[in-house]
Amino acid sequence: MIKNHNLFISHAWRYSEAYSRLEDLLKIARQTPSMKFNYRNYSVPKHDPLIDPKTPIGFRKLKAALDSQISPASCVLIISGMYVAHRPWLQIEIDIANKYEKPIIGIIPRGQINIPLEVQRVAREMVGWNTESIIKAIRRHSL
Repeated sequence: MIKNHNLFISHAWRYSEAYSRLEDLLKIARQTPSMKFNYRNYSVPKHDPLIDPKTPIGFRKLKAALDSQISPASCVLIISGMYVAHRPWLQIEIDIANKYEKPIIGIIPRGQINIPLEVQRVAREMVGWNTESIIKAIRRHSL
């Protein structure tokens, strides 16, 4: 029987292009019989316009939403483009993943030279932007 990997993909709404490309790689792996990879994506890439994370109530709602998305995940994927080093929500996602002892895999985008130390420090493994490398890392570290 093929294991189902419950994934949370860290994302920023204004950088949804990289998120979409990673999701496409995972879908290809799912559809490739030789890879035998099955997963469920617990992340929600679209922003609810009624939640303003800059307000105290919106901040709490978004943090609670992230908690509910990360808690059932068997693995957290962080696309380690440099924008993440400047994104305070990334630290919140890392803190939630650590709270639930979820393994974190850092994914290095193609052409990326500088990798944020924040991601390197928390990742169990850093992998390149390659379907096979990503899938193997998920299999190695997924709970």
